[in-house]
Parts: sequence; structure tokens; C-alpha cells
Amino acid sequence: MIFQQHFDPETWTLTYFIADPESHEAVIIDPVISNLDKYMSLLSEHGMQLKYSLETHVHADHITAGGLLRQRTGAQTGVSTLCGAEFADHQIQEHDVFKFGKNEQIDVIATPGHTQGSISFLWRNKVFTGDALFIDGCGRTDFQGGDPSALFDSITQKLFKLPDDTLVYPGHDYNGRRVSNIAQERGRNPRIAGKTREEFIKFMNNLKLPPPRLIKQSVPANRRCGLTEDEWQEAVEPPVDISNEPATQCGTADPSPIPPQAAQSLVSQAKANITEINVKQAKRLIAGSNTTIIDVREPSEYNAGALPGAILLPRGMLEFKIGDISQLSDRSKPILVYCQTGARASLASQTLKLLGYTDVASLSGGYQAWNSD
Repeated sequence: MIFQQHFDPETWTLTYFIADPESHEAVIIDPVISNLDKYMSLLSEHGMQLKYSLETHVHADHITAGGLLRQRTGAQTGVSTLCGAEFADHQIQEHDVFKFGKNEQIDVIATPGHTQGSISFLWRNKVFTGDALFIDGCGRTDFQGGDPSALFDSITQKLFKLPDDTLVYPGHDYNGRRVSNIAQERGRNPRIAGKTREEFIKFMNNLKLPPPRLIKQSVPANRRCGLTEDEWQEAVEPPVDISNEPATQCGTADPSPIPPQAAQSLVSQAKANITEINVKQAKRLIAGSNTTIIDVREPSEYNAGALPGAILLPRGMLEFKIGDISQLSDRSKPILVYCQTGARASLASQTLKLLGYTDVASLSGGYQAWNSD
């Protein structure tokens, strides 16, 4: 087997390349978009076909190369189902298994805490911990649904239960270190070794770190699998008509079958759980009640034209920005959600319901339908 660790000096990110020379199948974990050409050269050099591009979480400090790797190689993307990256090919859950090569497999361990959707990958005697567990440290817990209590459990009850000689490969290192093992981290990691839950929670809650420099760009981009707005629009809402057809997945127009948990399935599932209304119904709703209108498109789309009085809340930032909008403080108030053709609004409406909003409607056909009425 071929195993390589690659370091990105701009973001201190560690990316992992695993490949089987016999089957010529490869996997990349946590790829960085600025290193895309390097990954392509690596695949070519070893004569490999990339099967999976996997993420340990939705990153706040760099943009993933996952979507572009899928476009260029046909690889399938994988992100935790709790990360909000709805158009990744695989919505990963704990105990999922990714098989590749000749009898090789990567097992998924849910390790929330740094973010709600953080996961680790176990391959042979190596565990790729993302930002859950660093060498002599751990990831912060103050954004993206982070929770120090959950991180304490993830580390002590899951990662530290692995065999002592399991090699720990983190998602970042800021001190030139590249690998540790479970015994070492269990015994001397200053963040958690010998600490009680209460001590760990108190310490993590008082770090007072500045936000990651690229968080506003990285989080929404990584929810789009690292694609630009234009690439995302082509993938998610192709401007073919206003029939509200679900989108293709993660930046490709490949007509091959979409995995069951990818874009079409997720949009269909969302539509089964929300209320969709047509343009005439939407106009009656707006005229007849104090309805809050939410536009979940990107700023460039909003600036090109929007429903009167609509509040811009891009889908990729919904969970992070919703608390800043005073009109959404009352969770029983009527809400109309729309996007360009309906897919993102369906997913956003489902999210709002999960967040406790009780009167949410999604505009079928989106802004295109509104303009065509």
C-alpha cells in the first residue's frame, strides 16, 4: 500500500493519500483546494483512480478540493450527515465503511465536539482524527455546533479506547509534528490527560481564540464541496426550466446514477417533510399575514433581483447567522423560504423545522417561478 501525508503550509492542514498499487484505487482525506494540481499529479504518477475524497468535518480554515476532485476524477465525496453539505455523495454516519483496493476498508468513528459533524477515519492501525484530537492538543469548540462536553466524550470514550499503538494522524499541526499514538495522547496530552470533564469544559470555554481568518469564506464553500458559486449553481440548480427538479450532485453534470443519500434523495426527502406552495399561494400568504421572507441564495443572486422585503440568509450560513436576524426570534411567525428554483429552499425549510420554527413554507419553483408568473 501507498500511504503519504501532505502538509499545506498556508493553513497548517495535513492531507492523507492512501492507495492500493494492485487495484489502482486511492482515497484522499481532507484535501486542500490550493493543492489540487499536486493531487492530480500524484494520482497520475502512481497510476491511480481516486475512489473517495473524504472530509473529517466542514472546515473553517481552508477550502476543500473535494468537489473539484470529483469533477476531474469521478471520485465520490463524503461528509458527515450533520455537516450540512447536502450535495456530497455520501452523507456519512458512524459505523459506515468505505471499501477500496483489495480488501481495504476505512471505518467511520463519530467524534463530535470540535463541530457537531466531526468524524474520524480508522484505516488499519491509523486513525485520522481531523480536529477532534491533535498531537498534544485538540480542536476548539466555540463555533459550528462545537461542544466541549461532546469532545471530551469523543476523545476519552472513543479515540482513547483504540489500541495503544494506533497511530494518530491529526488534521492540523502547528509545531512541525506529524504523528503520535493513542498511548502517548492518553498519557500526556495537556488538554485532556488527567483532566476531569468539568476541568476540560472550563478550559475549553475560556480559550477566547479569535475566529479563523477564512471562516466566512470556507464554511459556505465547504458546504458546497469547495465549489465556487457559479460551479455550485450549475450543479445544484441548472437553469433548464422552473419545474423544481432536484439537482445533480457536487459539481458535476455526470448523468450516472446518484447514490441514494446524495442530492436527489436529500431534496426529495426534504420535500416530503415540508410545506411547498406555488406563487399564487405565496402572494396570498405575503398579503394576508406578517410573513418573514427568507432568501437562501448567494449574495450575487440576491443582488440581481429578489422578492420585495426578503432577508438574505444564504443556505450555507443559515445555522450560523439565524440568531442575528431579529425577525426570526419568534419561531411561530410565518416564514416563506425561497431560492432560485426550489432545491435549496426545500433543504433550508427542513432545517428551520428542525430548529423549532413551526410555520414554514417553501416557494415551489423559486425566484424563477415568481418572475414567470
